[in-house]
Amino acid sequence: MAGLVPAIHAVQPGAMRGGWIYIMTNRPNGTLYIGVTSDLTRRTFEHREGLYAGFTKRYSLKRLVFMERYEDIRDAIQRERTMKHWPRAWKVRLILDLNPDWRDLYDDLI
Repeated sequence: MAGLVPAIHAVQPGAMRGGWIYIMTNRPNGTLYIGVTSDLTRRTFEHREGLYAGFTKRYSLKRLVFMERYEDIRDAIQRERTMKHWPRAWKVRLILDLNPDWRDLYDDLI
């Protein structure tokens, strides 16, 4: 039954690949999107090019304004879930602390 069996990956018990939390926007103080990924460069490119239908494409969220690296993807996932429940003011403050000019950080990745 080719194609029905999930791929098996050699991962040491308790060790997971790292991950990123990121925030996309369309302009300073604009609409915010918080995401998590193991490949920030690829995922940001997908958002910028509008490759997939969804929230970021609908609102033209193409500017990467915040990123945070984690050694374990599970920690990144937990942080994303937590941040999604934060008030908007907390998210904006987080961006302003790292990136007060709301500069697009995508160029720093490539």
